[in-house]
Amino acid sequence: MPGPVVTRGERVTFRTVEREDATFRQRAAADPRVRHPLGVAQHRNEREAEGLVEAMDEGSDRLAFVVCLDDADAPRGNPGEDDTTPIGLVHAYDVDGERAHLAYWLTPEHHGEGYGREAAELLVDRTFRVTSVHGVGAGAFAFNEASRRILESLGFTEEYRHREAEYVNGAYRDFVQYGLLRREWAADP
Repeated sequence: MPGPVVTRGERVTFRTVEREDATFRQRAAADPRVRHPLGVAQHRNEREAEGLVEAMDEGSDRLAFVVCLDDADAPRGNPGEDDTTPIGLVHAYDVDGERAHLAYWLTPEHHGEGYGREAAELLVDRTFRVTSVHGVGAGAFAFNEASRRILESLGFTEEYRHREAEYVNGAYRDFVQYGLLRREWAADP
């Protein structure tokens, strides 16, 4: 179950990633509608997902949060199961360097409702507020139009395309890399 509130947007809440969230991560990432857009060839079992929480969510060089839909009166501390619904994960890696890299995903039943854009915007804002990175990067496979639209709507610029970068879901796919500089984010109205 996600931990305490870190920040809240209009509709989504970022809560700390707890080891118990490995089950949520494993089940969601096993869904091909999540796995394929991320370029993950195979799903992991729960024990492997627990290792990912340690390796990917607890490092000092990253920001990692569970994206949740909280009930209006959900506690800021550790919520009960009926108080919050985890719908995805967001990460900013390499936040102790010059350029962080963002990654995010939502469960398929929450696609197309604007939660992804809000979560990505909160992550970009938090990354620039709490770190000294000069810029942030993010990428998406060319077929992942929804993710690419999110990045472009937040002011990211396409920087390059890796042609046929990875074999995903039966074919080699192009990967598009985007970037956003701190001054561009600060200048955004």
